[in-house]
Amino acid sequence: MELTNEIAIIEAIIFLENDPINKKTISRISNLAENIVDEAINQIQKRYVEERHGIELLEISGEYTFSPKEEFWGILKDHYGKKNDDKLSKAAMETLSIIAYSQPLTKTEVENIRGVSADNMIRLLMKKGFVKEVGKKDVPGKPLLYGTTKEFLKVFRLNSIADLPKLEEQDRDRFELNG
Repeated sequence: MELTNEIAIIEAIIFLENDPINKKTISRISNLAENIVDEAINQIQKRYVEERHGIELLEISGEYTFSPKEEFWGILKDHYGKKNDDKLSKAAMETLSIIAYSQPLTKTEVENIRGVSADNMIRLLMKKGFVKEVGKKDVPGKPLLYGTTKEFLKVFRLNSIADLPKLEEQDRDRFELNG
């Protein structure tokens, strides 16, 4: 199916959006049927896989955005990365990993897995936009539940939580709540 104009319009829409955009919104903006949007997105993704392109079309939670190819980000991030995009400490990465693999869970549950207070780490991860409040646990006191965000998926180049690397059995045991 030859979709030259449709592909060009959809490329422009995705390029102009600051945040990832879903197919339904692309369809509304472009006045194209969703099946045409689907086919055009497939063709765009195939086109940008070629080596001659420095960008790719990423799908993040069912939404699309252009991003530099991963192999070029190391060269580009100093200039184009967020100014406050400091590397996460080992403690912050550990807390983020626990939340990502075990979500949704409460601060107390994170602390039970880590063995230390998680207040500062959760606050830092929320400030960076990697973690958010996703509800309240249905137990006395109704503690807040935490989970990861679309920003987390975007930064770690994941389409969904299901794309996280699989844990080995000993690591899976560590991330499970005891009791």
